[in-house]
Amino acid sequence: ERRVAFLADRLISTGLRSLVLGISGGVDSTTAGRLCQLAVERVRATGREATFFAMRLPYGVQADEKDAQRALDFIRADRVLTVDVRPASDAALDAVLAGGAVFRDPNHQDFLHGNIKARQRMIVQYAVAGAHDGLVVGTDHAAEAVSGFFTKHGDGAADVVPLTGLTKRRVRAVAQALGAPAELVGKTPTADLETLDPGKPDEDALGVTYDDIDDFLEGKPVAEAAFEAIVRRYRLTEHKRQLPIAP
Repeated sequence: ERRVAFLADRLISTGLRSLVLGISGGVDSTTAGRLCQLAVERVRATGREATFFAMRLPYGVQADEKDAQRALDFIRADRVLTVDVRPASDAALDAVLAGGAVFRDPNHQDFLHGNIKARQRMIVQYAVAGAHDGLVVGTDHAAEAVSGFFTKHGDGAADVVPLTGLTKRRVRAVAQALGAPAELVGKTPTADLETLDPGKPDEDALGVTYDDIDDFLEGKPVAEAAFEAIVRRYRLTEHKRQLPIAP
């Protein structure tokens, strides 16, 4: 209720007319998407115009497209827009290579290509928000924030972040309370940005489990190795949580 009210109040206070969010089929965007739809319905009940644009932003053909469609069926968004980010993402990488950039190895190039994909998705969402007087919604939550598990100026860029402060298990609990499909609530999280390692689970990339991160955030005991991994990631990713540094 508080998070739906937050989104609705923000739309009303800014005088804007829409919310825009990319839907991947994961539990985070599924949860945020349903909150967005409930929020615009609440705004419309006051007599104001409000529309939720749920965006599919695949890189070519998404392996778990069925999950994305399940999420959309659950969210019941006012509008669904689909934009393939592959042409623009690949063109950007090609231009960088043509400009003379040299990556350390194929894995390094693939990782940074993944960042381009994430940023291209945000470019598209802001274009749609600009076209429809909207706010871009982010899916960042406490577990991602403390671990820095987001792309700077990619999925880390947004106007409103309704899941802020929630641990991963709390996001799942909210999704379940909203009635999300069980297969999406319990789905293994993956950013799925790397072509050379498609579908790589978040926890493999993090080197620590979400349960460990959630326990850490909740002040519960965690293994020493997990504690050190979380603190190390927090320190390494501090720049992602800060505004640009100025003199």
